[in-house]
Amino acid sequence: MPEPAHRYRSDDEDSGRWAGFPFRDGDIVISTRSKSGTTWMQMICALLVLGTPELPAPLNVLSPWLDWLAEPRDVVFDRLAAQPHRRFIKTHTPLDGVPLDPRAHYVVVARHPLDMAVSLYHQAGNLDRARLAELTGQPAPSGPTRERVPVEQWLRSWVDQEVDPRAELDSLPGVMLHLTDAWARRHEPNVELVHYDDLLADLGGEMRRLADRWELSSPGPELVEAATFGRMRERADRLAPDTLGVLRDRRAFFRQGGSGQGRDLLDANAQAGYEKRVAALAPPDLLTWLHR
Repeated sequence: MPEPAHRYRSDDEDSGRWAGFPFRDGDIVISTRSKSGTTWMQMICALLVLGTPELPAPLNVLSPWLDWLAEPRDVVFDRLAAQPHRRFIKTHTPLDGVPLDPRAHYVVVARHPLDMAVSLYHQAGNLDRARLAELTGQPAPSGPTRERVPVEQWLRSWVDQEVDPRAELDSLPGVMLHLTDAWARRHEPNVELVHYDDLLADLGGEMRRLADRWELSSPGPELVEAATFGRMRERADRLAPDTLGVLRDRRAFFRQGGSGQGRDLLDANAQAGYEKRVAALAPPDLLTWLHR
């Protein structure tokens, strides 16, 4: 198995935890940027693999985030080793940072970066930073909480921010690095790209397409219904990725799930600036697909 090209590390994550992971035939690795449909794809995988909307455990227990430093690596490995069914594992690491095993399938979900960014802004306000620091062994936040700038102002600065994409994966350069890497691999037999807007437009069709690609049974209407945003929000206590108390409000994790909210927050000049910026970060055919 070839070694990953890069190791991605932050205060919360370390892709080096994949080293030595014992893959099994049929494993599914869900590789997404934050707020780009990760939990949605985890739920789709759970429904397709298990064949029932009544999950036997919370979603993030069934589908752990392997890179996350809040849980010991051996605990995560042992939990996955004990699963008798096909496994579906979450990562926010680009595909060049995880082992690419021919026995496994890799699915990357792409969302319009502006929509992803708006969701990220709201998600940041829902995190318990003190609890997160406690879990990952970081110093606890000190001093008064700074007042957040309005989302419109924050979004413009997010578009313009100049950072190292490999160090700041949730930046615009980081998002485009993740997607550009996946786009270059899209013709590989075990790599699948899914567009967030296709899940919104035809959830049943996308679930059937993935089931066919992964040689799983085609889902019936009850499984498709269980994967809708509304039904997932109703079951936030079981589906939100938070068994360790990081979220202030689990239902708020499933905020809107729509498309177009980011574009609506930018005026014509700011939108033109965004388009110029991404044109320098990604190939034209990827951008045509991403922005359709």
